Amino acid sequence: MTPAPQTADDAAADADAVVVRLGAGRFAVSLASVAEVGRVPSVTRVPGTPGWVAGVANWRGRILPVLDLRSLLGAVEVPLGGSSRLLVLTADGVSVGLLVEAVEGTAVVAAAAEPFPATLAGSAARLLAGQLPHPDGPVAVLDVDAVLRMRDALPRGRRSA
Repeated sequence: MTPAPQTADDAAADADAVVVRLGAGRFAVSLASVAEVGRVPSVTRVPGTPGWVAGVANWRGRILPVLDLRSLLGAVEVPLGGSSRLLVLTADGVSVGLLVEAVEGTAVVAAAAEPFPATLAGSAARLLAGQLPHPDGPVAVLDVDAVLRMRDALPRGRRSA
């Protein structure tokens, strides 16, 4: 028996990652870790933090640390435009905002991920869990747990829960 062709509705139901753009790269972020997606709020820079920490924002009445991983992932940092979004990532009671240049859609990650080529060095390689083949070029899979562990690199007294 041949399985029925997959419809667009079936594909959306099977999707387990949101695909975002950071510079020229596309990244899949697990939907299980995405609490919400919204417009980029006003972000206040915090002195003494690494460049990948954009700052903090008031998000629904609470202080949310906001990250901009473009420099770590080798993406050119251009000013964020109208299509830019904030992904609020949550895991194990920790929430963080992730600035992205655009949300491009969804993807199925389970069983489709391949190892990421060893072309990235340092912290960038630690942030990626693999890649997905795609007709328009591979989509890197962001390791959300690794992103959230980056707070261990912050100076003491600058961490938020």
